[in-house]
Amino acid sequence: MFSGYTGFFGLNEVPFSIAPNPHYLFMSDRHREALAHLSYGLGETGGFALLTGEVGTGKTTVSRCLLEQLPENAQVAYIINPTLSAMELLASVCDELNIDYPADNASLKVFTDLISARLLDNHQQGLSTLLIIDEAQHLQAEVLEQLRLLTNLETNARKLLQVILIGQPELQQLLKRQDLRQLAQRITARYHLMPLSVQEVGQYIKHRLNVAGCERPLFTPSAIRSIHRYSQGVPRLINLICDRALLAAYTQEKTQVDNKLIKEAAIETLGDSKPTGQDWGPWLKRSAIAAAIMVCAIAGKQLGSWQQQSVQALSANTLLSGVTNRDINNARELQVALMSLFKTWHLNLPADELQACQQALDFSLSCHWLNVGPEQLISLGYPALVEFEDDMGQLFYGVININQDNADRADFSLPESDIQLNLAGISRAVDLDWLQRHYRGSALLLWQPPAGFVEQIDSQSSIDLIQWLENRLSLMQARPQRTVNEFDQRLKNQLQQFQRKMGLTVLEYADLGTVVALANPGNFAAITPQSVQVQQPLVDALANVQRQRANNARKVWPEAGDQS
Repeated sequence: MFSGYTGFFGLNEVPFSIAPNPHYLFMSDRHREALAHLSYGLGETGGFALLTGEVGTGKTTVSRCLLEQLPENAQVAYIINPTLSAMELLASVCDELNIDYPADNASLKVFTDLISARLLDNHQQGLSTLLIIDEAQHLQAEVLEQLRLLTNLETNARKLLQVILIGQPELQQLLKRQDLRQLAQRITARYHLMPLSVQEVGQYIKHRLNVAGCERPLFTPSAIRSIHRYSQGVPRLINLICDRALLAAYTQEKTQVDNKLIKEAAIETLGDSKPTGQDWGPWLKRSAIAAAIMVCAIAGKQLGSWQQQSVQALSANTLLSGVTNRDINNARELQVALMSLFKTWHLNLPADELQACQQALDFSLSCHWLNVGPEQLISLGYPALVEFEDDMGQLFYGVININQDNADRADFSLPESDIQLNLAGISRAVDLDWLQRHYRGSALLLWQPPAGFVEQIDSQSSIDLIQWLENRLSLMQARPQRTVNEFDQRLKNQLQQFQRKMGLTVLEYADLGTVVALANPGNFAAITPQSVQVQQPLVDALANVQRQRANNARKVWPEAGDQS
């Protein structure tokens, strides 16, 4: 990559190219931990290992390090284009393992028999066989099932084929499907690769500058903190921002990059001064403007209300100043925050994340890890378990709750100064600025999908799901509800109006993000235990009904769940 600033800063080459270069390999503690999880999952008895992470967080870096550490007696098949049918995937596996097959007489059975024979032959020769699939969130359900069938071949001690699935967070949701539960149960190691912390961003930048031949710091400490904020700790975005900032510093003849240059670079490269990892829409500012206009219109009638709100805001600021180091130190345990999250739904479930989320399915609830910015997280309006970072870069956990009433959501306004934070049972009121300083970029959402929902709602969905979509849209848009018999053009137009207003991707159907936004019950404090929680003897019956609904939905809509 050509850049005129290399000589100005004493660099041998451009340090922040987005092209993969093994010389610039940076393994943070998170990457090493991910590598350790995968290595453990590929032990003697391992079948499937799962690595997920947001775009640009370094999943490919981890997989390359794993390949370099594999012993010589390992034969590897690496699939980088998983948008294939089951037969095409098996053919690709044969190609990677150098297995000859008859092109004019190919079938699933032929491919399966050939691969099975190779696995047995490798085992007899003391070789292990590993299949790595990148971008695995694009795999269709039947392809995943075919992979599971391949791993059925085993000895008394180990699987003859070990599989690593690498993908974006949507892969986690895909594997929660009821028809893929057998595969999910075979995953012996899971790791979600988080973005870099503030300290790791500084180490990352210093490492790349050192490799490029520069020993002195080119970025001020405040600039590094801004880079972390704008990039959300995603290495690919860090590279884009740093490269543009160095170019701007060169044109202005500045020997060091400051906070102002970072802000300008972030706007130029990311198109927004507050970028995030998801496309779930920064409609907060538009809502604030609309709210301001409304306030001005009714100013005479609301003077008393303003005074009361001022008192409440003063109280919230007082509480904010009371968030002490003791509060933070008491909130180091993920399990404690997890229990608090489930209590917002009036559920008392195990503190272990996997067990709690599994049992939540019996109450028609679903866990969903998100990598979004604080504004987007607030805009969803759900209670959420949030990963925070203190001033020393140490993790702590809390549950945020936006006190939103369903009836007040028609104008999509959000009280950004009324964010309730629960830290290990201690309640505090914080504002958006506090979240932006401490939010680490990841949150666990607990939500209730409509019965039978898998991946999206479109013209091929059941009538019940289409009617649910109409019901929720009419509520959000404050219009009369109508009975629908199909996914008609009117419903599509209203759906796209909602997506556009919420800042979501405008689509011909309701995707996962749209359904999550629509499913929000609004006032979580008003949910009674009876409306969500059932008596223990009825848990199994409820779970069976929910699973049967999901199966029936798949019969009506066989291909929808296979889209990514």
